[in-house]
Amino acid sequence: MIRETLPVGMLQCNCSILGDETTREAIVVDPGADIHRILARLAAHQLTVKQIVITHAHIDHIAGALELKRITGAPILYNQQDLPLVAIMDTQAGWLGIATPEVLPPDDHLQDNRTLHLGSIPATVLHTPGHTPGSLCLHLPTESLLIAGDTLFAGSIGRTDLPGGNPKTILTSIRDRLLILPDDTQVIAGHGPATTIGSEREGNPFLQPQQKQHFPT
Repeated sequence: MIRETLPVGMLQCNCSILGDETTREAIVVDPGADIHRILARLAAHQLTVKQIVITHAHIDHIAGALELKRITGAPILYNQQDLPLVAIMDTQAGWLGIATPEVLPPDDHLQDNRTLHLGSIPATVLHTPGHTPGSLCLHLPTESLLIAGDTLFAGSIGRTDLPGGNPKTILTSIRDRLLILPDDTQVIAGHGPATTIGSEREGNPFLQPQQKQHFPT
């Protein structure tokens, strides 16, 4: 499988390009900005975008999705429980002091346990609410890969102080849906460096039951 991760935009959101080496089909996850850079990498690998997957509807992850759709024709997929965040995109833009991007409802709703296909490679949608109500991760078991959005980070978890966030829910999502994955599963977080499920199970301070939780803000 072809995989590239590009930090894009003001907040350096990790946009992932996933490509099948045989069919040259691609899924682009979280094209939050810098669409010209994303297109350049797709062209370098001779990939055709078939789906645009959004892990959650925060502006830094979704702002460039419609531009990429208009150029490639690929549908935008995300969980519709994040539509209330789309409705306040102007407020989100105000947090960053930037212009409000055009963001539309998803072309298709990504429900829990739905399987997407990247050529012959299956990718399972894991609904992991807590950072936002519709937050999701994409698990590619044959590649030992998890695209985690802003649910799980190296040494941290997603913040829960923004609209729709819930600290108890995010911990439940991580423990019930992510920590059950094999230890060697590589985790591509929504920001920052990669990690593994085993490393986070063992050393992430937010996931240690004996310690008092202090949630990121």
